[in-house]
Amino acid sequence: MVAQFRDQDQLLSKMATGNGHGEDSPYFAGWKAYDKDPYHPPKRPNGVIQLGLAENQLCFDLIQEWLMKNPKASICTPGGVENFNDIARLQDYHGLPEFREAIAKFMGKVRGGRVKFNPDRIVMSGGATGALETMAFCLAESGDAFLVPTPYYPGFDRDLRWRTGVQLVPVVCESCNNFKITKSALEAAYENAKEANIRVKGLLITNPSNPLGNILDRETLKGIVSFINEKNIHLVCDEIYAATVSTNQPNFISVLEVIEEDIECNRDLIHIIYSLSKDIGFPGFRVGIVYSYNDAVVNCARKMSSLGLVSTQTQHLIASMLSDDEFVDRFIAKSKERLETRRKVFTQELARAEISCFNGNAGLFVWIDLRMLALLKDPSFEAEMELWKVIINEVKLNVSPGSSFHCLEPGWFRVCFANMDDNTMEVALSRIKAFMHQIKDQNREVKVPAKKPCWQSSLKLSLSRRRVDDFLMSQISMSPHSPIPQSPLVPART
Repeated sequence: MVAQFRDQDQLLSKMATGNGHGEDSPYFAGWKAYDKDPYHPPKRPNGVIQLGLAENQLCFDLIQEWLMKNPKASICTPGGVENFNDIARLQDYHGLPEFREAIAKFMGKVRGGRVKFNPDRIVMSGGATGALETMAFCLAESGDAFLVPTPYYPGFDRDLRWRTGVQLVPVVCESCNNFKITKSALEAAYENAKEANIRVKGLLITNPSNPLGNILDRETLKGIVSFINEKNIHLVCDEIYAATVSTNQPNFISVLEVIEEDIECNRDLIHIIYSLSKDIGFPGFRVGIVYSYNDAVVNCARKMSSLGLVSTQTQHLIASMLSDDEFVDRFIAKSKERLETRRKVFTQELARAEISCFNGNAGLFVWIDLRMLALLKDPSFEAEMELWKVIINEVKLNVSPGSSFHCLEPGWFRVCFANMDDNTMEVALSRIKAFMHQIKDQNREVKVPAKKPCWQSSLKLSLSRRRVDDFLMSQISMSPHSPIPQSPLVPART
């Protein structure tokens, strides 16, 4: 039997038999735990609540309302079926002109109208995942590398490396200076790659950041543009969270704004990745965008898009929706408002549980700091993983450990807040409070050894299910439909 499997492996490619996709990482393992036992109020009230998925589900009512008023937008309705033949037969990988025009206009709107996008430079792809991989194929050879500031989205390891053979070199950013991307950190990463005989072809940044949930200021962006220009390497800017910035915070600044200023820059080196997965909440539509000033990149990416096109049915619908200026303006404003409210309530309730968060103002998540817990008196990634297993298996919350984001400081976790309704959020927060309450009780009852936290005993933090359930019920029974009380936000520890 063993020989049979060995022969089978020899019949397949290294990609088929290898683990380059990375789905065994804790980031994806948490999703599997959720899929096995998903939370459902009446059916699985003790199931795992999904706090590891960055989706914006707070404005679907606005989308549904628009669809009801605009039946012609879909070719699969009685109102729009007259366009079925023309749309269903079209296979042009350039995309519908009206689709590219609507996307370009929308991208400008979510950036406050301060920059304009040329529809002729809009290249579609199968989500941001496909757009990133396309960019890697266009800019680098197998073995070449991109610099990536840490912490960064775990999916980059799959999106940029798996099929392309491209490497990712971390730019180490630290909490002591709010994970700022500094010139010295960029230079250090670049020199480390050179010493390892690795050719650096570009720098990939995420703005707003995933997982930090912050935006890059103008001076930082100028420094980044200056760095890539000096090194003559590409700059790929992932801006898929552009419309998630709080209204009472500084405006999101796109790299396009910076290069429009009086700054020396070779525009052929500047590229943007965008999608409709986060800003509108359409991950299932797989609408990814490559935008580049480089004509050769645009031409190559457009040819490659034939391997991952957005369906013409989807293009037709999106073009109709995003061409409605009144709807778009209302949606952007309402989405920002609801995200800001949800973020505020979520972080305030975490503060009530004595959990601090990184001071972010964008994204669909918060970057929480659990380094101060007795659970992490042993500051190691092994300790972080043990804590994560407890949160997944006993607290029944899927959160993402910082190590999966390549954070070099154990104890940080990403927690998503926009992919659930208010009642589910209340249950999730109640579980978090119960967990913290349990830890406080244990710390009062047990003197924690300096290098062996109580949760590393043979029972690995044996939470008393009854005590946790009692605490949960005391929280929920107050009023499951009442608004969650507010409290001051605890600043992140750096």
